[in-house]
Amino acid sequence: MVLLWLRVAAILYAGASIAIFPAVLHNRERWKSVAVHLGGLAFFFHFVSVVEMLALAHRWVPAGVRETESLLGLVVAGLFFLMWWLYKAMSLGIFALPVTFFIVFVPALGVEKYVFPSYGVRMSWLVAHVVALMAAYAALGFSIVASGMYLLQERRIKSKVKPGSTNGQTSVEWLPPLDTLERIAHATLLFGFPCMTVGLVIGSVLVQETDLGAAYFRDPKILASFIMWASYVLLLFWRSRAGLRGRKAAYLSGAVFLVMLAVWAANQFSQVHRFGAP
Repeated sequence: MVLLWLRVAAILYAGASIAIFPAVLHNRERWKSVAVHLGGLAFFFHFVSVVEMLALAHRWVPAGVRETESLLGLVVAGLFFLMWWLYKAMSLGIFALPVTFFIVFVPALGVEKYVFPSYGVRMSWLVAHVVALMAAYAALGFSIVASGMYLLQERRIKSKVKPGSTNGQTSVEWLPPLDTLERIAHATLLFGFPCMTVGLVIGSVLVQETDLGAAYFRDPKILASFIMWASYVLLLFWRSRAGLRGRKAAYLSGAVFLVMLAVWAANQFSQVHRFGAP
C-alpha cells in the first residue's frame, strides 16, 4: 500500500503543478482553489505513504535513496503549505509543487528500477523525450529571435528613421510591429515550457532502466537542464506577474537562452548525454 499511496500522491501533485501556473501567472482564483485542494490531497496521501513506509520498516529515519527522496518531497510540500497558510504565499507554489512532483515521481515508479515491457516501448519514450526537448529548445530559440527583432524595431522607431530612408543603416521596415513581436516572444515561451517539463519527466523515467540510479541527477547535463527549467519558470513569472515587457523582457529571454547554450555545452561533460558517446 505504501507504493499505491505514493503513486496517488504523485498523480495529484502533477495535477496541482499544472493548476498552479494559471493560478499564479494569471491570478485565477478558481485555479488557486484547484491547486490548493489537489496539492492538499497529494500531501495527505504522501504523508500516509511515508508514515506507513517507516512503520513497516520499524524505524523513524529513511534508509536508501528512494525513501530519502520521498521524505524530502514531503518536507518541500509541507514547507510550501506552511508558507501558504501563514503568509498566503501562493507564488511559491510554481516552484514547490513541480519540484515535489519531480522528487516523488521516481520513488513512485517502484522500489526497484523500472523496466520497460519491450524495446519498442522504450524507443517510443526515447523519441518522445527527444522531440519534447527539441520543441522546447526551438520555442526558446524563436522567443529570443523575436526578442532580438523587438530590440531592433524599438531602436528604429526611437531613431525616427523615415520610411524608405536607411540613413546609412540597413533598412528594417520589414520587421513586424512591436506588439506582434512581444506576443510572439511570449507565446513561444508558453509553448516551450510544458514541452521542457514533459521532456524532463520522460527522461526521469528512461533512466530508471539503467544502472545510474540517483547518480543520473548528479550528471552535469541533468543539473544544467533543471537550472534551465527553473530559469524558464522565473522568466514566465516575471513576465506575467511583474509586468515585464519590452526591452527588459528581451534581455531576460537572452539570459535564459545563454543558460540553454550552457545546457548544450554540458553534453561534453555528461556521461549519459555526450554527443558521440557509446
